[in-house]
Amino acid sequence: MRLHTRTWGAGDRVALLIHGIMADHRTWRRVGPALAARGLRVIAVDLRGHGATARGDYSARLFADDLVETLPTGAEVAVGHSLGGLALSLAVERLAPRRAVYSDPAWHLPGPEQGFGGPEALAAAKTLSREEITAMNPRWEAVDVGIELETLAVWDENTAFGLASAFGADLLPARPVVPSLVQLAEPSPMISAPDAAELARRGFEVRTVKGAGHTIHRDDFDGFIASLDGWI
Repeated sequence: MRLHTRTWGAGDRVALLIHGIMADHRTWRRVGPALAARGLRVIAVDLRGHGATARGDYSARLFADDLVETLPTGAEVAVGHSLGGLALSLAVERLAPRRAVYSDPAWHLPGPEQGFGGPEALAAAKTLSREEITAMNPRWEAVDVGIELETLAVWDENTAFGLASAFGADLLPARPVVPSLVQLAEPSPMISAPDAAELARRGFEVRTVKGAGHTIHRDDFDGFIASLDGWI
């Protein structure tokens, strides 16, 4: 499936931005212009079932295949957040960016044994109110809360059920296909301390943004950018 995209900047050096579940390209409203100001042409997608992209069947593999169908190969850097990080890890060999950044990637989605209700609980986020989003993300700017409401309104919550097999599964990549940074929230709901140590053992660089929530680029934009030193 060809994905809807949003581009900032121009030129031959390309950065790719891949959002998490429930979001779309608008989650990168500050990141896109910041990378464009560094001379990059920044392309952000709306994954299938999100934003202006069509609906369809859903699975991690399909999300990855869509990235390969839509995005250019050989980008300077590719950044994937949460579900976007999972999809990127399944597409990275085919996309062949020079570097990859996985921002709190969904490689170990919590299941019922971790006290999370699985895809049903995730799909229920469709009806979150402004007050609930604000309470869950106290460090977000008001504009990001508004964008979240807008993206939830157009999000197909069935995407959550397409990821049912991922809940409780260990999806840590065996190795970094390209030089790769794993950027973690503190604490990360996706990557435990043992997972982080194992990723480092497998050859990933792991950096934690102190005090940041899962959506690091919204929770602490300056910390997010600082954490990318040497990777952007």
